[in-house]
Amino acid sequence: MQRLLLSLLLILLMIPATVTAGITVTAFCPDPYLSGDPDEFIILSGYGKLDGWTITDGEGILSFPSGTWIDGDLVIARQADAYRRTHGIYPDFEWEESTPLVPNCIRSNQFILANAGDEIELYYRGELRFEIAWPGDVRSREGQVHRFIDGVWNPRPFMIGQSDFSPIIVEGVSATLFVSPDSSYEVVEEAIRSAKRSIEISVYEFTHPGIAELIADADDRGVSVRILVEGSPVGGISSEQANLLTSLNVSGIPVDLMGSSGGERSRYRFLHAKYLIIDGESVLIISENFKESGIPYTGFEGNRGWGVWIHDARFADYFGMVYAEDSVGRDIVPLTRKRDWVMPNRIKVSSRTSRYAPVRIDGATVTPVISPDTSHLVPAMIAEATTTLEIQQAYISNWTKNTPNPWLDASLDAASRGVNVRILLDASWFSIEGDWDNDEMVAFINEYAERENLPLEARLIDATRAGITKIHNKGVIVDGHTVLVSSINWNENSPMNNREAGVIICHPDAAMYYLKVFDEDWKSGYTSSQPFFTAEDWSKPAVALLMLIFFAGVIIGRRMKKG
Repeated sequence: MQRLLLSLLLILLMIPATVTAGITVTAFCPDPYLSGDPDEFIILSGYGKLDGWTITDGEGILSFPSGTWIDGDLVIARQADAYRRTHGIYPDFEWEESTPLVPNCIRSNQFILANAGDEIELYYRGELRFEIAWPGDVRSREGQVHRFIDGVWNPRPFMIGQSDFSPIIVEGVSATLFVSPDSSYEVVEEAIRSAKRSIEISVYEFTHPGIAELIADADDRGVSVRILVEGSPVGGISSEQANLLTSLNVSGIPVDLMGSSGGERSRYRFLHAKYLIIDGESVLIISENFKESGIPYTGFEGNRGWGVWIHDARFADYFGMVYAEDSVGRDIVPLTRKRDWVMPNRIKVSSRTSRYAPVRIDGATVTPVISPDTSHLVPAMIAEATTTLEIQQAYISNWTKNTPNPWLDASLDAASRGVNVRILLDASWFSIEGDWDNDEMVAFINEYAERENLPLEARLIDATRAGITKIHNKGVIVDGHTVLVSSINWNENSPMNNREAGVIICHPDAAMYYLKVFDEDWKSGYTSSQPFFTAEDWSKPAVALLMLIFFAGVIIGRRMKKG
């Protein structure tokens, strides 16, 4: 009995330590958007009693009322009313009283998180349990929420108001595969005409009069239509787009803009996605904007792009959640109708023979890719390549601030493993006119391949020979089995700061379909013979500092032109 009592006593003595062991700081935002930063906040995570726990910034100290418990995340804001204006909900505690609806922390001295440099320390009964300082441990940035995920601070920039969707895998999916310019319009037309209840559209640019007519017809037959577009595209909203969107809006179709000049700060650098959700049961994803150059009328010239219509309610439900979150918020504003609007005319383009009809597949496994939430799935997909890797992109550039492009590095790493890698880029004048863009990138890749004796080749496309106007695609094929169809460009902005949409399709017939198109385009490619440095200069692009310096200034501007 004495031994049993001793054991019970030891267990009781261990309970306080066990209860409080997991409590730590997992997020904070010292530099939010509101003037004066009244909405700055800290998030504690863990389970247990908060008696004895204190937070300090080196000047002030915060503690909690006796008996306060934490079970999961606990949000502590400077002013609860300001936090609610920014996030739409109240925090759990505030440290400067603004409303009786939220309890106060116990504060001694002034507690304000300085933007340029400060610190957060967490103590338990005088023992330091957590500390972080900036700019030493993290770099401060206006609007950024610093988050601790899987043992790492800020695995991606996370700005106030952004979503945080996790990847899902959906099996047993049917899909219709198509490409621009050959068959995109007919599939988009079929998708819109098939709608019985609802159509939700998220797109960067919308100037296509034919698609507008299809949308108007759907509205006339009682389909609920909603349109979300980028409010501040590069160069601004064109008169052509303003006319078209106004024409749809005056007929009763809601048209909203994500971000606008002079409005609230947008959650994303650009809304650059291109997708439609039909009846909550299917999703059409494409690399192209809703323009006649991107989705040309069947039989006419246009961009090379890839698209897919996923026929699956589970997949559509995921995109429905993305659309629902994107379509509300402080940065969403209704369209301002243009006065004296007129419907845009169809542009004049050359006719061509369509070579690639749509193809239906069944039994595919698909994974949605949403930037910036899950864009990391793309380099992870490339890292799994074992035999072949095909990449067709509008362009590839280094990342900003002298940071190498990890997606290109993943592709070159694949070649170093013996994977046969082919990269095909656009050769339009705006893609090769500068000093360090697609032609120099192709030369660099081929120089590197030759030096390292790798199964790697890059080409520029001769659009005239290929029967297209340019490459606007953002596609990848891995091992003749897995395909990426997306809107994600290979720069830093697209995967890290934009709202983008794509899908990874695992099915040999899907890979075969897009590979056939790629192979035909590849035959129309040519290599650049003007390397901008010699192979002896570099051992790997990830450490090619001079290349990054060359690219840093010019490519930023180049990327902006290409949307």
